[in-house]
Amino acid sequence: MKFTFHPEARNELYQTIDYYQEQNARLGFEFLEEIYSTVQRIIEFPKAFPSLSKNTRRCITNRFPFAVIYKVRLNEIFIVAITHLARKPGYWKKRISI
Repeated sequence: MKFTFHPEARNELYQTIDYYQEQNARLGFEFLEEIYSTVQRIIEFPKAFPSLSKNTRRCITNRFPFAVIYKVRLNEIFIVAITHLARKPGYWKKRISI
């Protein structure tokens, strides 16, 4: 199964990598690895994580306070948001109609 990003989710990923990179030279890379690992769990078990709305689910990362919000489509995981768990809950909902 493949995965794709909503353009704003991709921006969130890059911005967060940049932020962590500024904190510590290796931390940005570690965040990217954590997101990749989370996406791999989603691909392996796409319906195993809690529903947030119709066809939208959330998988929390193990190490960082972030979650991957996604939709399961035919042969694809569509990543709607890379969201911090303590900021702006639900801001991503306007993206799920795409």
